[in-house]
Amino acid sequence: MMHKTRNFTRGVAFLAAYALFAATAARAADGPATSKEKEQKLIEVLRQDAPAADKAIACKQLAVYGSPDAVPDLARLLRDEQLASWARIALEAIPGRAADEALRKSMDSLQGRLLIGTINSIGVRRDARAIDPLTRRLKDPDADVASAAAVALGHIGNTEATQTLRQSLASAPADVRTAVAEGCVLCAERLLADGQAAEAVKIYDEVRRADVPKQRILEATRGAILARKSDGIPLLLEQLRSPDKAFFTIGLSTAREFSGRDVSDVLAAEVTRATPERAPLLLLVLADRNDTVELPAVLQAVRSGPKQVRIAAMGVLPRLGDASCVATLMETALESDAELAQAAKTALAGLPGEKVDAQITAGLPFVQGKALPILLELVGRRRIEATPALLKALDHPDAETRGAALTALGATVGPKDLSVLISQVVAPKHPGDTQVAQQALHTACVRMPDREACAGELVAALSGASVPTQCDLLETLGAVGGVKALERIGAAAKSSDSQIQDTASSLLGKWMNVDAAPVLLDLAKTTADEKYQARALRGYLRLVRQFSTPGAERDAMCKKAFDASKRAAEQKLVLEVLQLNPSLDTLKLAVKAIEVPELKEDAARVAMIIAQKLGDKAAGAKDLLAKVHLDPVKVEIVKAEYGVGTTQKDVTEALQKQVRDLPLISLPSSTYAAAFGDPLPGTSKQLKVQYRINGKAGEASFPDNAVIMLPTPK
Repeated sequence: MMHKTRNFTRGVAFLAAYALFAATAARAADGPATSKEKEQKLIEVLRQDAPAADKAIACKQLAVYGSPDAVPDLARLLRDEQLASWARIALEAIPGRAADEALRKSMDSLQGRLLIGTINSIGVRRDARAIDPLTRRLKDPDADVASAAAVALGHIGNTEATQTLRQSLASAPADVRTAVAEGCVLCAERLLADGQAAEAVKIYDEVRRADVPKQRILEATRGAILARKSDGIPLLLEQLRSPDKAFFTIGLSTAREFSGRDVSDVLAAEVTRATPERAPLLLLVLADRNDTVELPAVLQAVRSGPKQVRIAAMGVLPRLGDASCVATLMETALESDAELAQAAKTALAGLPGEKVDAQITAGLPFVQGKALPILLELVGRRRIEATPALLKALDHPDAETRGAALTALGATVGPKDLSVLISQVVAPKHPGDTQVAQQALHTACVRMPDREACAGELVAALSGASVPTQCDLLETLGAVGGVKALERIGAAAKSSDSQIQDTASSLLGKWMNVDAAPVLLDLAKTTADEKYQARALRGYLRLVRQFSTPGAERDAMCKKAFDASKRAAEQKLVLEVLQLNPSLDTLKLAVKAIEVPELKEDAARVAMIIAQKLGDKAAGAKDLLAKVHLDPVKVEIVKAEYGVGTTQKDVTEALQKQVRDLPLISLPSSTYAAAFGDPLPGTSKQLKVQYRINGKAGEASFPDNAVIMLPTPK
């Protein structure tokens, strides 16, 4: 309970500060006359027999527009269980003594939670006149009331309040003492802020020695370290060396607040003697103090020590390192331990500064062995312009070096040198490099500023390339996109080579804008292979589903897809798209599809769904639906439930009333919740139906507000 009380106090303090800011801003914007008029209207709401919710809103607005005139009406609400907290928010923000007096006076007539809330508000306002009644409440038999009084005294924090709390620290009951300690810490913080560090230290130390919960001791320890300034370093070290995890943690957080190079030097030294589990945490603190960090100490941790410490040290270098770290990290990157080497390369990639780039490029002509691929990799990861050196490395006898150069070119090469990567794919000097070259080319092409120019180079490279290479180039073309790429891939989809046709048609089916629609439709109409025709139609319909197109254009696309379909499977896909976009034209197409024996049932279902969605919006919809000659069916609802999880509402009778001689059930309202009642507001629910059609049993589930079309049982 006490933790909740103190958390509430802090929350209220924030709300009060915000309300005061909002009040000042609002009054400045409205002007005094307007603000006064608004205040009077709000006061009238409090005086009327209005709903509690309206009064709560009025209280909230009085935090902005309220003046001492509103205090009496707000004070009367302090005894109201529902509205007391709202009234206090306003009273905390209203300037002047009237609000202070109202809160003080109410202490005599309140008890329990209402009294605690009022005491909290007194603390927020830091009412020094309330010290005597608060002091008396320190001995209240209700521990929560006494604790609230202690914290409020801490917020007031003047000499009298401080003395009262210090005297109570030893004598207060155990269940109140933690709040007294918190109040003492608040007083010490105020003293420290006012420049009275020595007096603050005394209070912090008193709390540290008191018989209070660990959390209060931790808070006091932090303050005692910071208040002592440089003399607090030994106490800081004591925490960093403590076997108690909580004190070690408070040492870490306090070290982040503690300014000065002396602290950084101490932390750096402590890294070398700390356990492998703690040293990485100390390194993170050093990184957070990068204005005074001792970089050589971090580099020493990179060179030696337990593995996890070395990795942690490398992890902080991108935040505080510079070009002086390159040599040490390169040495580590060459070590046999893969994890250490990778950590070093990651740190090198993240080091800030152009000097680091210059140092890496300067080393390219001179390094050999394992170091060269590492530098080449860094060129790519850091996006360094070093094309001549990378091109030279493509002739290196070592495959790893060539691969690193190709990968770096993919990340850095410009348009004028793109042809180099293309040639590495089309006519590689080293066949083993082909896969790396293909990936590098793909990486380079997708970042080219002029995609049409890039596509032009790729299209030109297709001529004379082997079939597998053409397929790879087509994949890259697909990633580049644009007019030229679409045109060339569309032509490749009609290739006589099955591998090329397969690759190209697959790329068209995944095209990411509607520009591919005419190409896919043409392929569906002209190809003799059912596989590619089906793929083209599915890709075409995906565009209809996925991208927004004007209604008439979308309907026309559906009709074209239906006419081009040669198999019932694709025609059924068209029907599914039709019901997503109801219009008179899509209804016409669904009705026409009923004439196809294999589609009759699906088309009839879709036609009914479209007609239901249209309702009376489209003239002629009923006439069209009348042309659908469907045999009536006997529909029986056995059981229907609406809800989620274990919260279900029986809606059997309500659904039975809507049954006709069709499997489509229309509800009297546009939503399930309106038709059935909402069993669990604010959640996504489901309708579950057990039914019989012509005596055959079936079950179906429908997501919230879906069209209720009962599937025909098999």
